Amino acid sequence: MSFINYAAREINVKIVFYGPGLGGKTTNLQYIYEKSNPQQKGKLISLATETDRTLFFDFLPLDLGSVRGFKTRFHLYTVPGQVFYDASRKLILKGVDGVVFVSDSQEARMDANIESMRNLEDNLSENGFDLKSIPYVLQFNKRDLPTAVPVDKMYRALNFKGEPTFEAVAVQGMGVFETLKAVAKQVLYDLRRR
Repeated sequence: MSFINYAAREINVKIVFYGPGLGGKTTNLQYIYEKSNPQQKGKLISLATETDRTLFFDFLPLDLGSVRGFKTRFHLYTVPGQVFYDASRKLILKGVDGVVFVSDSQEARMDANIESMRNLEDNLSENGFDLKSIPYVLQFNKRDLPTAVPVDKMYRALNFKGEPTFEAVAVQGMGVFETLKAVAKQVLYDLRRR
């Protein structure tokens, strides 16, 4: 549910990076922030706790094009990885325009990926959204690790609707901007159809 600021001629769009704890959501946003033009970004806000690296969200506005003469400003958020923080996850999904699911490619994390995916579906539904119709991209992160599950096995376990899927190594930046561009393109297409 994008917010239109008529005075500034801006459409504000919300993209949420979702996934299991320590899967790479914050690393994706930090890489995007570091590599973005300083004139096009706001402050990166990160809140950490003892048990999770991000309690609420990382915030980053980016200008990535216009729709009907309005600048589009993207606000990027992460959710806390642990399902323990489910109330925060639900709150952050409120008014979402697009979702990036960042999965952890390690064999030992596959159950956490599946649990987080189910949690995403439930929380979107509680906010009046459907994963089948919302702009959505899937990222297989940590592809450089020796314990990484083969891509085809991850695809079979996690692919939801034939969504765009990207391999990534977020700490090196591999696949990070490709993932962001894919979800941004879907969101802009969705906005232009309205």
